[in-house]
Amino acid sequence: MAASPPRPRVMVLPFPAQGHVMPLMELSHRLVDHGFEVVFVNTDFNHARILAATAGETVIPAGGGTIDLVSFPDGMGPDGDRTDIGKLLEGLPEAMLGGLEETIRSKEIRWVVADVSMSFVLELVPTAGVRVALFSTFSAAIFALRLHVPKMIEDGIIDETGSVKRNERIHLNPKMPAIDATELPWFSLGKSQESRGAMIQSLVKNNQTFRLAETIVCNTFREIESAALALLPIPALAIGPLEAPKSTLAAGHFWAEDETCLPWLDAQAPGSVVYVAFGSLTVFDAERLQELADGLVLAGRPFLWVVRPNFADGVGEGWLDAFRRRVAGEGLVVGWAPQQRVLAHPSVACFVSHCGWNSTMEGVRHGVPFLCWPYFADQFLNQSYICDLWCTGLRISADERGIVTKEEIRGKVARLLGDEGIKARALSLKRAACASVADGRSSHQDLLKLVNLLRED
Repeated sequence: MAASPPRPRVMVLPFPAQGHVMPLMELSHRLVDHGFEVVFVNTDFNHARILAATAGETVIPAGGGTIDLVSFPDGMGPDGDRTDIGKLLEGLPEAMLGGLEETIRSKEIRWVVADVSMSFVLELVPTAGVRVALFSTFSAAIFALRLHVPKMIEDGIIDETGSVKRNERIHLNPKMPAIDATELPWFSLGKSQESRGAMIQSLVKNNQTFRLAETIVCNTFREIESAALALLPIPALAIGPLEAPKSTLAAGHFWAEDETCLPWLDAQAPGSVVYVAFGSLTVFDAERLQELADGLVLAGRPFLWVVRPNFADGVGEGWLDAFRRRVAGEGLVVGWAPQQRVLAHPSVACFVSHCGWNSTMEGVRHGVPFLCWPYFADQFLNQSYICDLWCTGLRISADERGIVTKEEIRGKVARLLGDEGIKARALSLKRAACASVADGRSSHQDLLKLVNLLRED
């Protein structure tokens, strides 16, 4: 019997943050399902975290093939502050490009699927003969807004450091969400004016190289972002909402998932549980944490709250243990949850979220109303989608001190769960999202277009 032809090999390159690694791992599983081998690149720092969460596995079984995990330095050193996104972005090209080129040549890789935030890999198009598909881990609207940055600088809305000079409401299209200049993603990412400025300059430079890419792939679907997709500079493929593989080993998480929450959810009444999760980078101080904890108790509903290890600044395990004892029987606190399985559970009533794009798409896919509590970056624009365009959620508002009070949390939970219109719109959006990924529909067709493109030499 003739041997099977070798599987085509693709490199997948995420930006080194949990919200970027996860969707690209989900896409990697789809590619393996379609006959590819995947070489998945992390930084050394994040590679170690994933190995700790997956019991040391460096090869992930996926469908009929495998995902091979490799890693390179990130340029930050052992004690670097990796929450300073500006500094991290600045050092990645020099730290990674050499190793990436060597791997591309040694493994005979013809295609790289690269996170838009890692678009410096486009420098290897002429030298290594590789072709690049860019992947957007944020909305198509954010991508379009990114392209608009030079015009905002020219118009004096922001300067070259990303500082806001004139606070305007930016609205690129009536079918897209609007955002205040003070809530632009890049304004909140850099920890200093210097790192923010480096980020803006990198962004402007990379905007000019995007045409070296063959396509832009987005974790979205055409029914909600057709206007934004039309503004992108090269043909875009909308393949979302992406879904995690069934195997928890394969998800690419930095923390091990606590599945004890699933039987706990089974014991709750349908549509009763408030699910609370703020992603991988949000940090609360002690006062905000206490108000949130008290607000969840005051709301008088069962709740599932994800408090990852580095979520609370200056708050020790003793506080968390005491709170767990206080709410035993009415609430459950876990370190990291299998979020898509939680959102799919019939007992979940709403999602108190930071509105990262992954969480937004996951909530949409499962028809869950939102209470929006954005922290930084693209989350404010995603909140605009949820509250202003789709009308599937409510904003949580801070007081004059910048604190979200327990009374605000209690009131918004009651208002959200009493609004039948919001629930109906969330379910309607769920139907559209699920239809988009069905065989022959828009996201499925775009995935097949990507698969066929990646098979080309």
